[in-house]
Amino acid sequence: MTDEFDTEIYYDDDADSSHIEDETVAVLGYGSQGHAHAQNLADSGVDVVVGLREDSSSREAAEADGLRVATPVEAASEASVVSVLVPDTVQPAVYADIEDELEAGDTLQFAHGFNVHYGQIEPSADVDVTMIAPKSPGHLVRRNYESGEGTPGLLAVYQDATGDAKQQALAYAEAIGCTRAGVVETTFREETETDLFGEQAVLCGGVTELIKAGYETLVDAGYSPEMAYFECLNEMKLIVDLMYEGGMGAMWDSVSDTAEYGGLTRGEAVVDETARENMEAVLEQVQNGEFAREWIAENQAGRPSYRQRRIAEKNHDIEDVGERLRDLFAWAEETDDESTENDSESEKVTADD
Repeated sequence: MTDEFDTEIYYDDDADSSHIEDETVAVLGYGSQGHAHAQNLADSGVDVVVGLREDSSSREAAEADGLRVATPVEAASEASVVSVLVPDTVQPAVYADIEDELEAGDTLQFAHGFNVHYGQIEPSADVDVTMIAPKSPGHLVRRNYESGEGTPGLLAVYQDATGDAKQQALAYAEAIGCTRAGVVETTFREETETDLFGEQAVLCGGVTELIKAGYETLVDAGYSPEMAYFECLNEMKLIVDLMYEGGMGAMWDSVSDTAEYGGLTRGEAVVDETARENMEAVLEQVQNGEFAREWIAENQAGRPSYRQRRIAEKNHDIEDVGERLRDLFAWAEETDDESTENDSESEKVTADD
């Protein structure tokens, strides 16, 4: 553990595997996170049973990976730690099925706090409720574990009925490889609200809208779509990689003086106070539950707006230009091979998982 930050960060030496090594862990779901948690736990010597519906398309994959598979109810009945890793949208229904199988002193484990924080799941007062959330897609959680490396993660305790919740969560984090890199302590509220805000305002929503706006600005001004694609999308990975490896300072040090001066003087003109105000409005909708209620209602209605927006996004001109250009790159064939290898791991998680 380090005291360099206000937030606690835990490593392997802070975890005690005895808090989980004699337990049976039920991993409900075998999608992006589920397959990684289950396999890593099993390789760490933990008794694992995967909970999947009898008609789940993931059953064959889990069994092929050497894991025991049962229905979610059967798995929860057998286990003392139940890790709920099905998609957010189906978690309440799954929890309703397994709730009676949880005994006093059991642990209900999550990788995202959405349903607990917004009251869609209300656990019994006599069980521990924890969260270990790797900050990475599942296929990388698995790959890093196999290579002897770790994936940073978050730890939160929502309810400590036994007095042992945090220690068991740390043991779980160690078993899936997160304490190798470092686990940051947080709360269900903080994890949920910062995660939603980050996705909407920066990582998924903000970045894609910025890229599209830049692309459209260049194309509308008469520049070729190919050049607009390279400047506004293709090079984004190069810049983000530099920031990921060494922070924004490393990025500024790596680009030309011209790029640095232009970025420092013009960036704030694009992402100005109006953008900040819009971000604050997005955050408020996350904090007051407006987004959660909207998303829950959208799912109950069959996702009409969601589907319409996905289609519109896929039909944007930048997608067609990018697909054609990527097929011409020298490394296209190599990338296609890697994508095929990881298809089952990286595809969007469905309710079947």
